[in-house]
Amino acid sequence: QGQLVESGGGLVQPGGSLRLSCAASGFTFSRYAMSWYRQAPGKERELVATVTEAGGTTTYVDSVKGRFTISRDNAKNTAYLQMNSLKPEDTAVYYCNANQGITSATQLPYGMQFWGKGTLVTVSS
Repeated sequence: QGQLVESGGGLVQPGGSLRLSCAASGFTFSRYAMSWYRQAPGKERELVATVTEAGGTTTYVDSVKGRFTISRDNAKNTAYLQMNSLKPEDTAVYYCNANQGITSATQLPYGMQFWGKGTLVTVSS
């Protein structure tokens, strides 16, 4: 059974940085794209970033472009989200997702997929 475990969340001041990690186990990590989603209080879950299976292509939601970087290390079965220049509106629970593709209309994953339980990021002074 596949499992994803996020870490690295916490409280940070505006303008600060955090790096989230997502450790995978129980499935062939290199055969899945990896995505980060976030969900702020009272809002729907939002796709933040995706990296393809070999790490060659990355995509981002407009609101984080130039500030966040998604990456992966297939030798370590781990994905990362480096978050710089954090803003209060980045406050959310961040979820790691392993997927076989993202539906364009809904921005939700399809096919075999795995989710982590989330890690809270709070940006506040």
